[in-house]
Amino acid sequence: MVRFISPAALKSMIRNRGEFAILDLREEGVFARSHLLLAVSLPLSRLELHLAALVPRCTTRIVLCDDNDGLALQGAAKFARYGYSDITILDGGVSAWRNAGFELFSGTNVPSKIFGEFVEHHYHTPSISAQDLKKKLDRAEDVIILDSRPWEEYQVQNIPGGVCVPGAELAYRARELIPSPETLVVVNCAGRTRSIMGAQTLINTGLPNRVVALRNGTMGWHLAGFDLEHGAKRRAPAVSPAGLQAAKTAAARIAARFGVREIDREILQLWQAESEQRSLYLLDVRSPEEFTSGHLAGSRNAPGGQLAQATDGYVGTRNARLVLIDNDGVRATIVASWLMQMGWREAVVLRTALDAGAIETGPAIPQILGLEDFPDEEMEAEDLVAALKVNKAVVIDLALSPEYKAGHIGGAWFAVRSRLAAALARIPRAEMMVLTSPDGVLARLAAPELSCDASVKVLQGGTRSWRARGLPLTSGFEHMADEPEDVYLRPYHLGENQQEEKMRAYLAWEFGLLAQLARDGDLRFAPP
Repeated sequence: MVRFISPAALKSMIRNRGEFAILDLREEGVFARSHLLLAVSLPLSRLELHLAALVPRCTTRIVLCDDNDGLALQGAAKFARYGYSDITILDGGVSAWRNAGFELFSGTNVPSKIFGEFVEHHYHTPSISAQDLKKKLDRAEDVIILDSRPWEEYQVQNIPGGVCVPGAELAYRARELIPSPETLVVVNCAGRTRSIMGAQTLINTGLPNRVVALRNGTMGWHLAGFDLEHGAKRRAPAVSPAGLQAAKTAAARIAARFGVREIDREILQLWQAESEQRSLYLLDVRSPEEFTSGHLAGSRNAPGGQLAQATDGYVGTRNARLVLIDNDGVRATIVASWLMQMGWREAVVLRTALDAGAIETGPAIPQILGLEDFPDEEMEAEDLVAALKVNKAVVIDLALSPEYKAGHIGGAWFAVRSRLAAALARIPRAEMMVLTSPDGVLARLAAPELSCDASVKVLQGGTRSWRARGLPLTSGFEHMADEPEDVYLRPYHLGENQQEEKMRAYLAWEFGLLAQLARDGDLRFAPP
């Protein structure tokens, strides 16, 4: 029997501080327009891809959110099928939360974004405007710019001369790049959060330099009328023995100041034995390359800066145990110090995490639920080519809308899996309805759900296999059987004619988050 929870009861549950997960099953673009502060975006259309990682304990108390449109009811049935036993639905959906007088938030990764604003307010993190930085660069002053975003994001666009040193790598590698104690260190990101937290991280480690955040990041630079670089290749070097010793000393200072706790393998094994009663996340905060070269079995890669910037993208259960892993304790300690201040009271560092034990190599293989239900109805790309030539097949593409726009099989129809039944009314029929997705996995999951009078097939290996065979792809938004609201587009993902307006709106949104938090009251930070 499906159970419902009222907004008032959910508000009380949140404030009791026990473990819980609030999962919003709407598409990310819909979620980003309006959602509960502590809700985690988990679109029903992609639930099987992410659920096991986001909520590893099947007895976790889970509340599902939707627009009171039946999406949560569909989701509850799937959760039960996958062994999750404590499921309730927010009665009346997200609008009922608003009608009860409670606050709703826009955007994504909101708890982390609010924390960034809190850090600046609490620590009085110094910053520099784009205009003042440009003057210093033009005068060839002693300045270094450290870009705290991941490598892929940095390469899209960066402040001229900036070096990629992602998030938690700042405390680890920055000393290798700074020529003297007199050098002005400027930390930037795309907007505000990672600039602020990156700069404050270096300040907290006791770096002797003057450190400032670039106010409003690359957005502020662009809005000031300055050019950005594209495709830059500058990144921090490997850590020298002297740099490592300095980083360890700084991490020890951070651990003492913020009360960061270490655990050993014995405690970890105890917590693992208790993982059916308390949720446990093993998060390796090193770079993806380091993780692939060797990591603790059962851990997931969560690069430190991104984990702090988007905690809800890695951890779906509030008040869970978070065990942070690296090779020498430096980055794990830095990240733990921030997570503890964000309210994660049991964020701890695993001592000598990679010195012994079950070490695996290669990327982590995600646990995907439901694939065992897939019928054997795959077809090869060459067979699909032949079927398309004689109009015996129609292709339905379940890729994310930006992926579909970038490249899809000619004539394919874009659809969102959770709304596939409605999309079918817009899609012409053929003898075969062929589902595809980037790697074919989502298409395989959706195949049993496609109810029609045609033969349902799945393209083996998905659109990537089509591309790998050198077969042609088409770009653009054509044959849209659903709205492209499955993703939240950041301002820098939009066309030039929309960018500046959206950048200003985005920055204004970040500035207003602390006031919203004060009205909501469900998230409390814990500075030292």
